[in-house]
Amino acid sequence: MNNNTISKIDITSASKIDEVDYIENDFVIFDDKSNIPVTHYPSRINAVVIAVCLEGTFRVGVNLQEHEMTKNTLLLTFPEQILQSVERSSDFSGLFIVISPTFIDRSLNTLKEILPFMFYAKDNPCMSITPAEVEIIKEYHSMLWRKVKMTNNPFRSEITKGLLFSLFYEIYNVINHQMPLHSLPTKSRKEELFKLFMKEVADNYKQERSVSFYANKLCLTSKHLSGVVKEVSGKTAGEWIDSIVILEARALLKSTEMSIQEIAEMLNFANQSFFGKYFKQYVGVSPKQYRKS
Repeated sequence: MNNNTISKIDITSASKIDEVDYIENDFVIFDDKSNIPVTHYPSRINAVVIAVCLEGTFRVGVNLQEHEMTKNTLLLTFPEQILQSVERSSDFSGLFIVISPTFIDRSLNTLKEILPFMFYAKDNPCMSITPAEVEIIKEYHSMLWRKVKMTNNPFRSEITKGLLFSLFYEIYNVINHQMPLHSLPTKSRKEELFKLFMKEVADNYKQERSVSFYANKLCLTSKHLSGVVKEVSGKTAGEWIDSIVILEARALLKSTEMSIQEIAEMLNFANQSFFGKYFKQYVGVSPKQYRKS
């Protein structure tokens, strides 16, 4: 582990393992727990991860919040979330599908429901599902595995994309039964603005924390941007910016040996004192106390 950065894991980490099946650097499928590419240290996973616990237990951290997978639990995470393997029982078994962001962009960008689906799953990455729903995912896992092994089929990538498209609708149906009845309606233009805002935040949060900066990037007023973001996601633009900065700071404190001063500088705070006050405002303890906890 690099002691001055949060380690990053992408799909190539799993695709290099002999026992897994994959299509280039786009899609990986396996069922052996020893092949799970998640470490005991918080790591940023640049992929969509779909996992189902079949037996045993698996405690996993998602964005530094601990969740426990038990039998018939579905885990769904998205690119850039921070994952950590806490502990798994000796009898743990499960199914795993890992999909690259580019594969998702090329294959699934016509899923109009993806934003409310994503919002709910990000807040609820582990969900109990019924045995019948587990069987549906197992069927897709089995079919995907068979298709990926058809290396002599020149259309296996296209076939796999079609199956993944269907699988996402199946998972959306599962989650839809668990989502609140006031789920977000489709607001395509506003959703597109929100996606652009989140992309800008992902690219610039280490340097910029002001709503006005992102509003200017998108040629909007701060008031209009905040209104759109609040309507689409339930959180203000400032809350999204702060939550991403705080998540990065927490991960750096827990998974690196960087000094608090170095972290403050990396996140473009004027000084360590200002960073400490900002951190305590949102986390409730100082960076030093958080690191020791």
